[in-house]
Amino acid sequence: MFYQAKMIKIISLLMFFGLVSGLAGCSTWIPGDFKDPDVRLIKVDVVRAKLMEQKFVLRFRIDNPNACSLSVRGLDYSLYLNDMKLADGESNVSFTVPANGHYVFKVPLRTNLWRHMKPIVKLLESPDQPIRYRLQGEVKTGFLFGRSVHLSRNGEIIPGDFIPE
Repeated sequence: MFYQAKMIKIISLLMFFGLVSGLAGCSTWIPGDFKDPDVRLIKVDVVRAKLMEQKFVLRFRIDNPNACSLSVRGLDYSLYLNDMKLADGESNVSFTVPANGHYVFKVPLRTNLWRHMKPIVKLLESPDQPIRYRLQGEVKTGFLFGRSVHLSRNGEIIPGDFIPE
């Protein structure tokens, strides 16, 4: 009886560790072979723009260069315009990126530009001058033993390109 109870405990432990290793993905157990995914902001959609609140949807593309699928369980981000912090937040979006594949996902963004009105109006006085933007964040990967992948994107927008004629 004692032997049988001991065997059940050992089998249970082996099954638990097998389950945990399967959930965590191959990047956990072979850290030298894991390559960070490439995360890019590909589009910003305006959902609603009112005086006190603006809503956007950020569209990201994540490319997985690894030979195994990549589980994503969230994103933390900050968005800057000429060093003014416009928004920050987090998304608990979760999905799996196939091995050597890509996935496009959306993240809602809500901000209040009212507190930045003077500097923004000053920037828009010259609509053909570029305005710098910076997006920083962390993509959380894996289930139990995941790691965070840092992202940082810089660029410029020209406000005059968005003014209809």
